[in-house]
Formats: sequence, C-alpha cells, structure tokens
Amino acid sequence: MYGMQLALMIADWRARWDQGEFPFLYVQLPNFRRAQTEPSQTTGWVVVQEQMLKALKVPGTGMAVTIDIGEADDIHPRNKQDVGRRLAYWALAHTYGQDRVASGPLYKSMEKKDGKITVKFDHVGAGLAVRGDKLEGFAIAGPDEKFVWADATITGPDTVVVSSSEIEDPAAVRYAWAENPKATLVNSADLPASPFRTDDWDLE
Repeated sequence: MYGMQLALMIADWRARWDQGEFPFLYVQLPNFRRAQTEPSQTTGWVVVQEQMLKALKVPGTGMAVTIDIGEADDIHPRNKQDVGRRLAYWALAHTYGQDRVASGPLYKSMEKKDGKITVKFDHVGAGLAVRGDKLEGFAIAGPDEKFVWADATITGPDTVVVSSSEIEDPAAVRYAWAENPKATLVNSADLPASPFRTDDWDLE
C-alpha cells in the first residue's frame, strides 16, 4: 500500500496548497539491519524501498538514493549531509535547470539474449562505474524464481550484463535486494544505484 499512499499524499498536499504540481522530493529508505547473506532477501523494508522507486512515476517527483549511507543498528542514519546533498542535486537539475547528474542510476529496461540479461539504466552521467574492486549485489533467476548470485559486468555507459553458470534460461535480475545489501554500482558522480528488480513475481 505504501506506493499508493505516497502518491495520494503528494496529490493531497498539492491540492491543499493550490500551487500546481510543485516539486516533491523524498528520501528512499537506506540500508539497515543485518548485512545481506542471500542473493534475494525480501522484507517489508525492501518492499517499501521498491514502492518509493515506483512513486517516481508521479509527475514532478524526485528521490535521493541512500542505500550506501545507512546504519545497520540505527534507523536514522547519522550522515545527514549526503542525504541533503542528494536531494539538492535532483532539485538543481530538474527544478533549477542546472546541467548536472540528478541521481544515482535508476533501472530502465532489460533484454534477454544468449543466456544473459542486459540491464539498462537512466541517470548514469558520463557512465556507470564500480565502487570498490568488484561489481557485486546482482542476483539472477530462471523461470523457477530461485535466485542465485550473478556475475555482472559493465558493458557500456548505461548497461550491465548479468549472468550465471547456474542459470541457463534467465528470467529476472534483482540488485541490492535486501535490507542491508551489497551495493557497488554507481555512476560517474559516485551516486549509488537504487535497488530494483526486473520481475513482477509475487513477494512473500
């Protein structure tokens, strides 16, 4: 229900304040609790993160991705400066028209070919990059919906190819799909990619 409630709240505030579709920016839930151990770990926290991502479909909205600056044992991250900066980046780019990267990479589309899945992203700046030594956090599954850790490689400014020797017929990719995930994909501005999934399978 979270995505619907957020969209309704935005519409309500805009109607009550009678200022048109004024910009509405919000902060996606950060990483929290125990570190990720399985390729895909669905919890209520993760579902709300996804609903916040989907709420970007509401016109005039923006989201700061904070999957890399949370605290495992504190629901309120101490690093408020980077949260504020990331909100400001979106506002400067979309509200004030500055030529700058507004956000971390956001999932755009996927294509299956030759036993691999190519994922495309928006908001890549000059191109995708890896924070650290290895691109981690990707999981892949076949039609049986059982996810395994995936091999992921940046193959272009806005593309990542995902595969696994365990999955011959890939059907879906998930990234950073856990409360406190492995999250290493960034853009040229060193802003982190939002958690996402390419599937629409039921979440338990």
